[in-house]
Amino acid sequence: MNIHEYQGKEVLRSYGVAVPNGKVAFSVEEAVEAAKELGTAVNVVKAQIHAGGRGKAGGVKVAKNLDEVRTYAEEILGKTLITHQTGPEGKEVKRLLIEEGCDIKKEYYIGLVLDRATSQVVLMASEEGGTEIEEVAEATPEKIFKEYIDPVIGLSPFQARRVAFNINIPKELVGQAVKFMMSLYTAFVEKDCSIAEINPLVVTGDGKVMALDAKLNFDANALYRHKDILAYRDLDEEDKKEIEASKYDLSYISLGGNIGCMVNGAGLAMATMDIIKHYSGDPANFLDVGGGATAEKVTEAFKIILSDANVKGIFVNIFGGIMKCDIIATGVVEAAKQVSLSVPLVVRLEGTNVDAGKEILNQSGLDIVSADSMADGAQKIVSLVK
Repeated sequence: MNIHEYQGKEVLRSYGVAVPNGKVAFSVEEAVEAAKELGTAVNVVKAQIHAGGRGKAGGVKVAKNLDEVRTYAEEILGKTLITHQTGPEGKEVKRLLIEEGCDIKKEYYIGLVLDRATSQVVLMASEEGGTEIEEVAEATPEKIFKEYIDPVIGLSPFQARRVAFNINIPKELVGQAVKFMMSLYTAFVEKDCSIAEINPLVVTGDGKVMALDAKLNFDANALYRHKDILAYRDLDEEDKKEIEASKYDLSYISLGGNIGCMVNGAGLAMATMDIIKHYSGDPANFLDVGGGATAEKVTEAFKIILSDANVKGIFVNIFGGIMKCDIIATGVVEAAKQVSLSVPLVVRLEGTNVDAGKEILNQSGLDIVSADSMADGAQKIVSLVK
């Protein structure tokens, strides 16, 4: 789950991580009032969306007086920002962060992420702050330093000091930087983060080390024990179909194609999308109904797929292990009847109760195309859609 920058800074502040003072605003008047309350000569007006690259898209402005705060708030609120992370459709700005300006002497990058190859959290740092880390990795990989963190011991002070020296933090501020990294790691672990990215981390003219920006993502599987984080969820930033899918514990991700996919198992779902692409088709979604799906769950999955106006055909690819083929077949038939299915439907069933499942489909009276294999099914749905 993603949260906004101002929310991430609230979380970090509670762990003693230094961040600038700021206030969220949902209207132009609230933005001006927030600037008055901060009482600083310079304020930064920041668009709050779940995407990076806001500054390049015109979503971050430096205001030197209240009139400029008002002007920038009017300009940004309601604007659709298009960044490298939003896709061409962009995201509408519905809230702003009004933040005190600071005297920036140098920008750095600090990030924490799980390295799945080593099953360890890794601390990444670079003195090339303010730039996407992917660009740094491509252009100057030698400027990225990593510290792998033992999960039993946690981040050690000597590791944080080594990082601080490697990225050339001023010697008199190394202590502050070490405290910053230690607190960031504690927040990462205790809040079950999947990513904690500070870009930029800044050194200011008055000798402070602070997070000028903050991006925190959280493991959705751990949200049951973090009600405070769950309260930060902004449904306006999420795809409506993905929100609906989460109500039924379905793993759904909306894509840009026209062939709806319903599969059980994440690996099989990925393979299904790959084989559709192999035969020159274009998947409209990733949808894993899970191993223990019921007929009701399958019905809801069908409805979610068909709520996408771009879907011109559906490929159901089920391997019945824990999930029985007859249950899937019952759900498919029920869903097709409820939504008055009008697009081609190809179904491939294999595994537990496969004969019973195929019989249910054959006796349904619906125009369902049966497939003998993944490749056969992919070829058939691509052909029918075209």
